[in-house]
This record gives sequence, structure tokens and C-alpha cells, in this order.
Amino acid sequence: MGVKQEAAYFEGKEPVLVYIGKKLKDSLRLEEIFTAADVDYGVEADEYRGGVIFRSVRAGAFFYVLPETADAAFEIMRRNGYKPYLGAPPDLG
Repeated sequence: MGVKQEAAYFEGKEPVLVYIGKKLKDSLRLEEIFTAADVDYGVEADEYRGGVIFRSVRAGAFFYVLPETADAAFEIMRRNGYKPYLGAPPDLG
């Protein structure tokens, strides 16, 4: 089974940001999906900039995996209706 890892698991490595959970329900479900699919992952609360007209800073759950696990994590996410985060780090201004 996959395990939610502590920060020490990623030390000296380049974790890949695979998802920004904006809703608690979605984040908890993704944790269950990664655990069942045997994907080790890390989650940390952070802020992202959201909105188009009314831009604001919002809190979210940032999901990370190791680079060698990223492709598998992306595929698992797509199969379960999640859109992987692909792109530059969020604009935190």
C-alpha cells in the first residue's frame, strides 16, 4: 500500500507537484486513491493564487511524489477523474 510520507522522505530529492487540492473532500479522496494504488506521496498545506476576476490567495493541499513515481501518479489520477497539475509553480506573488 502507498503511504503518506513525512518531509524527511523527500530530503535530497526533487519532489514533483502533481495536484493542488482546493476542496477537502477531493484531497481526502485522492489520499485514499494513492494509498490503494500503492503510491507514496506527501501532502502539505500551502497557498495558491486563484480566481480570474476576483484574484485572491487561497489555501490548498499540495500533493507531491518522487520523480520516478510521477508518471504512474498522473495515470492513476486521470483514471479517477483528477486533472494532474502540470506546469510552473503557482503564482504566489
